[in-house]
Amino acid sequence: MPDTFEETLFEAVFDTEAEGDLPSGQAGAEPKNAVTAAASLVMTKLSDGLIDPKLVLSWLLTALGAPAHFVGLLVPIREAGALLPQLWTADRVHAMARRKWVWVAGSAGQGAAAAVIVLAALTLGGWAAGAVICAALAVLAVSRSLCSVSFKDVLGKTVAKSRRGTVTGLAGSVASAGVIGFALLLETGWVDRFALVTGALALAALLWLAAAALLSTLAEGASKATPPGGSPLRHLALLRQDPQLRRFIAVRGLLTATALAPPFLVLMAAQSGEARFDQLGALLLASSAAAFLSSYIWGRLSDRSSRTVLIAAGGLGAMSLGAAVALHALGLFGQTLAVSTCLFALMIAYHGTRSGRSTYLVDMAPEDNRAGYTAVSNTVIGVILLASGLFGALASLSGPALPVALFAALCVAASLTALGLDEVEGV
Repeated sequence: MPDTFEETLFEAVFDTEAEGDLPSGQAGAEPKNAVTAAASLVMTKLSDGLIDPKLVLSWLLTALGAPAHFVGLLVPIREAGALLPQLWTADRVHAMARRKWVWVAGSAGQGAAAAVIVLAALTLGGWAAGAVICAALAVLAVSRSLCSVSFKDVLGKTVAKSRRGTVTGLAGSVASAGVIGFALLLETGWVDRFALVTGALALAALLWLAAAALLSTLAEGASKATPPGGSPLRHLALLRQDPQLRRFIAVRGLLTATALAPPFLVLMAAQSGEARFDQLGALLLASSAAAFLSSYIWGRLSDRSSRTVLIAAGGLGAMSLGAAVALHALGLFGQTLAVSTCLFALMIAYHGTRSGRSTYLVDMAPEDNRAGYTAVSNTVIGVILLASGLFGALASLSGPALPVALFAALCVAASLTALGLDEVEGV
């Protein structure tokens, strides 16, 4: 019988019959560590949903009267800021005996930056609000990069391979339930929308700070610290040395289509006369409902075969985007059911992509160089995302249907490329 609450929860949620692969010193602490990691991720993922730059911050800057160019900077700042610095921070992380402190600092930094965004929203307007919020978002994004480059390493040290996907999947589903509640409140109109959004941002700041405090209690054994040496760019040599890493990055790059496509679906719906999806609450509801229903399942499937999850996510993404293009050509995409079904299916594919790529990278990378593998992968994807603005230019010239069709083709290519990945879960 389990002796503690953490052990009880661990046995109820995780696959405890699967063989563990942790050293004896870490295996005894795994129940507490798995629950602590999952709870910390719930808080940070909920914060991510509440502060979503694509939807929430875009709406906030518009409400504050900020110039349009600040709104256009939100997503590039968030994505590039979270990914590109990792090549330069990986060595610093690897030089630490206990890497959890990097994650703790990153979560605390995100909380502080979110608090600045709240203060700016309450006290500033126009150009000043746009400049301060974008600057705070840049700090938030860089802080997030610290969490990203360290968490996979920490998770790999403290939770067995057969249970890592469950940690991230469970956190995604639980956090998305909270975002669903937020979206429903926005839809009802019971609370003033500006007050509700700023209150949600304040809650996000508190949750990031609480997550930092909680993860600081993680029982992480000391690793052999390797002092950084040489240029950070030397990590790029991994692309030459490891063909599976190259293929994985190619798959992940192609699957960015699942993240980039949603705004173009909204444009297609608006082009067809659909107005409901211009509403913040409806967009959040479709996205968070997909996460709630699929994240835990994707996580469990990733523990069995993250390669299969990546193949399936690409196929589902291609089908949902292909269906959207077909319905648009038939003049049916303006119907609420058509838009919501395609967007919902696409977001399920997106969360499958997130779960599959995260689990695959942790399980593929050598234990002594997870940070380097993560940094190289994220840096390349950051460059790809910076170039994704070309799809917006294409949409302005040809309409949104062509980029959506191209995104569907990228998803097909991702599934085909993923067929060549090795199985890294040992099944």
